[in-house]
Amino acid sequence: MSTKPLRANDPTSDAGVARVDMKFEIVVIPVSDVDRAKEFYGRLGWRLDADYDNGKDFRVIQFTPPGSGCSIIFGKNVTPAAPGSAQGLYLIVSDIQAARKGLLDRGVEITEVFHDSAGVYAGTDEPYLFGRVRVSGPDAEHRSYRSFASFRDPDGNGWLFQEITTRLPGRIDAATTTFASANDLASAFRRAEAAHGQHEKRTGQRDANWPDWYAAYMVAEQAGGELPQ
Repeated sequence: MSTKPLRANDPTSDAGVARVDMKFEIVVIPVSDVDRAKEFYGRLGWRLDADYDNGKDFRVIQFTPPGSGCSIIFGKNVTPAAPGSAQGLYLIVSDIQAARKGLLDRGVEITEVFHDSAGVYAGTDEPYLFGRVRVSGPDAEHRSYRSFASFRDPDGNGWLFQEITTRLPGRIDAATTTFASANDLASAFRRAEAAHGQHEKRTGQRDANWPDWYAAYMVAEQAGGELPQ
């Protein structure tokens, strides 16, 4: 047997093997009080997909966050995990301040927006994607992947908002441009508008083909490609 390490994008690693789509769709959340959890996730504004109770020893509830292709499930006898043990559950948003305000308006406690400490990972704060140091406020340069806010459900299961506006190259299919919600699309338009304004300042003239420029910018931004200038 070969001991040669194979990368996922190594053309020899899957030669002759049919590719099967594997869509990550369900995360099971351990809770102690099913009705309390149902009230909480409903208050977040998430869509209730199912609430099945056999009347005896089994109940399953499914919620889906707005714009998400992945749902959560919790209930009675659906997981052996201890209530509150699910941590590091990331919700990707295009505008973290708006997402945070949305939860506050619904009466949900959430931390202030924070960012990492420029390569300092060891600290005393609650751990997250960039270590254990949380610096107050959004990333100063508003870079994708760098701004966060966290909250918990009543059992202590831990969620984080992470702001992403531009994906790193290779993270999505460059041939496909999709937006999960009208809000995400509107935010992309606003970023394109701001960038196009700078473009017109550089050229010193009005760009009559602004729709094409907007489209090129939005596609490149989402795919992590080179942005038009």
